[in-house]
Amino acid sequence: MLRSVSGSNSSRGIAAVVGVGPRLGSAVARKFASEGYTIAILSRDLEKLSQLAEEIAQEAKAQVFALRVDCADARSVREAFEGVLSLGPVEVLVYNADDDDASPPPRPTPFLAVTPDAFHRSLAVSAAGAFHCAQQVIPGMVERGRGTIIFTGSSASVTGFAGYSDLSCGKFALRGLSQSLAREFQPAGVHIAHVIVDGVIGERRSPRSSSRAGGGDQTAAAGADPDAVAQSYWHVHAQDKSAWTQEMDIRSPSSM
Repeated sequence: MLRSVSGSNSSRGIAAVVGVGPRLGSAVARKFASEGYTIAILSRDLEKLSQLAEEIAQEAKAQVFALRVDCADARSVREAFEGVLSLGPVEVLVYNADDDDASPPPRPTPFLAVTPDAFHRSLAVSAAGAFHCAQQVIPGMVERGRGTIIFTGSSASVTGFAGYSDLSCGKFALRGLSQSLAREFQPAGVHIAHVIVDGVIGERRSPRSSSRAGGGDQTAAAGADPDAVAQSYWHVHAQDKSAWTQEMDIRSPSSM
């Protein structure tokens, strides 16, 4: 199902953000909307997503579409992107599934307590979902000779942690997918990058509260400002082709 909230028409194409909650996903959508993109935001909870779409559209004066997707279900991804692609060419895909709700971080689960279903779903959401979404947009990007795909990883993408075997396996696979696609499609003009978010994404801060925090203990306790992280995503997208970043490591104050 697709719900539209209109602010003003955009002409830079579609930025699709998969995995949108109140923190990083919505901040990335807001940033790209402010830069003139039509926004498609996708997650499992369409009701909450529609509320976010309205907020982003009003704030950024942009056109925002909300679509439901279950990234663990290939058919759901395909149907959702039929809706996305009907809006126009996808110039940017940000795959952020399962990260936006990871603050506070998930509790560790002893390996012998991890169920096969939980393990397979983690792989499906972190890696298979990214695979399915990328397959939906890459053909158009190759045809146009441009496009950006950014995959959101975490510290579990590069380090296995006790109690997080399911998460780490999914994130390791996502990183491998990103590296493989970057090498295959960079010659075709498609920029594919992996962002390691090491630490907690905090609540969005107003300029006034950010000024009061002054970069001290209050900022550290709050975690990374999602708008600041979203700015880094924009930087990756806006890079000159001669100096593309394949992987970026973002460390919040809480991870230091």
